[in-house]
Amino acid sequence: MKHIGVMLGGPTDLWPSTLHSDNDAPITDWLGVDRGSLRLLEKGIVPVTAIGDYDSLTPAERRQVEHTVHDVRYAQPEKDDTDSELALQIAFEDLRADEVTIFGATGGRLDHLLVNLWLLAEPRFKEYADHVAIVDRQNLIRFYLPQAHLLFPETGYKYIGFVNLTPIREFEIHNAKYPLASFTSDYPVSWASNEFLDDRQPIQIAFTKGVVAAIYSKD
Repeated sequence: MKHIGVMLGGPTDLWPSTLHSDNDAPITDWLGVDRGSLRLLEKGIVPVTAIGDYDSLTPAERRQVEHTVHDVRYAQPEKDDTDSELALQIAFEDLRADEVTIFGATGGRLDHLLVNLWLLAEPRFKEYADHVAIVDRQNLIRFYLPQAHLLFPETGYKYIGFVNLTPIREFEIHNAKYPLASFTSDYPVSWASNEFLDDRQPIQIAFTKGVVAAIYSKD
């Protein structure tokens, strides 16, 4: 299985304590995005590909990336896609990722955070929703498409919340501290601070339309 780690340029103090995947599949390759490429190099990790407009790097930092990373791609600063959108496209279409875990996606500018959270609601990326996770020091975010899903407890995460990123139909939450009967909405809603009944029983969610983010959180 090809598992790509994508490093964006978010603050390093919000990184998890170790740069690891959110599941049992180890990260096989890295993709650096703008300043994220430099930060990977500073950690001794050479990404297979770097993408960005590199406007956040000094000339010396940019040369370091260009001289170390074999596949360096350039984006115009004035473009329709954000760097994170370009990275997700490259990860799945060019690098043929089976799974993608994104780091450095939170903190700093709120507009960047929202772009990253709503990536999987874009029609062109929706097919990848079940194969993407976002991880930071306090949160693990996974994405789900319509059907029934079992969500299992994750060590260290006390809470789990749900946000529909698009209009949703017949959304239900079962086997959780706060169950939800069939719910339909044309606007996003956040069901925060739900909890697992114990550390062995999964929560079940089901819906017939929409994209849902499940957010595991620590205090």
